Amino acid sequence: MSDLTPEQQALKEAYVRARGYWRPWTEGLLRFDPEFLQAYGRYGGYAAEKGPLSRKMCELIYVALDGSSTHLFRSGLALHLRLALQEGATAREIIDVFRLATVQGLDGCNVGIGILTEELASAGIQADRVELTKQQQALRDVYVAQFGDWPDFCEQWLRSDPGYLAVLLDLLVDRGTGDGLDQRSQCLISLALNACFTALNPQGLRLQIRRALRLGIDQREIRQVLQMTAHLGVHACAIGVPVLMEALEERSAKAGSDENGGRE
Repeated sequence: MSDLTPEQQALKEAYVRARGYWRPWTEGLLRFDPEFLQAYGRYGGYAAEKGPLSRKMCELIYVALDGSSTHLFRSGLALHLRLALQEGATAREIIDVFRLATVQGLDGCNVGIGILTEELASAGIQADRVELTKQQQALRDVYVAQFGDWPDFCEQWLRSDPGYLAVLLDLLVDRGTGDGLDQRSQCLISLALNACFTALNPQGLRLQIRRALRLGIDQREIRQVLQMTAHLGVHACAIGVPVLMEALEERSAKAGSDENGGRE
């Protein structure tokens, strides 16, 4: 490809300032649709420029979103993981991000137990409401001490399968080694995982927003997280534009080969 024009070079530099990276798909958009690239650069950079979260926190959120099992966007994960390290993130903090993304798998389970409880009631099968055992009470106390709330799905699991709630709680508990993510950061990342359109969980999102407000997280930080989750939509370009470029190059090479063959 030819060198960039002065206008294209200026647009590229502005994009890198806003987003902190330059990839093959942005190069393709620069050549095929620079107006859209410029618009996305402003849009994608808005949250980072206007929001109160640190660059490190932003990159950790992107690591969570790209690493989520609902998305699994490896190239984005590799990019933002390296940027997070550059911003001072530790390996333990990144492992904590992956841990939070792992427990995202509970979302369908927790929504499902609520639906099951409702449908059983509709069928005339009432849930067990006997007095809790000491073991069940202890499980509830540990959860409330850790998270400060007691969601409906916890009560439903406690009564229907307390053994499952016990192993679930062990998975969720913050072991507080001191070098990982603090409680606020964990809440913001969990909020992002629940808000992202690839795994939208309104019930979990509401729970995480309540926890964030209870922790004293400012509403501007919450809004910034919500804005950042929408950025994953551009991965249609991140995957699609390089494929388009390859297809165009193949077509051009084939046309050239056909022309040379016709002259022989």
